[in-house]
Amino acid sequence: MIPPVGSIAPSTLTETTGLQSARQTPASETGEAFSAMLGEAAADTVAKLNHAEGLSLKALQGEAETREVVDAVMSAEQALQASIAVRDKLVTAYLDISRMAI
Repeated sequence: MIPPVGSIAPSTLTETTGLQSARQTPASETGEAFSAMLGEAAADTVAKLNHAEGLSLKALQGEAETREVVDAVMSAEQALQASIAVRDKLVTAYLDISRMAI
């Protein structure tokens, strides 16, 4: 016989499914994790842009292969486009929330 859902302990659900309840993670920790993830993504984008710039300068001095420069610039461009897309989504979400009636 299957026990009613309310009688199953949260620890049993976590152990059997590997999932945690959203109630177990405080909102402040979730916000901090999201903030840290955005910070890491921004730092990664800046690092890729700096790497591409450095390789471009080395290529002008004849110290780097053209293929390396193209790969680095394309990678930096993709990272920058992703960052811009995330920024646009965040701004749109903020504007939507600010327009909500209270």
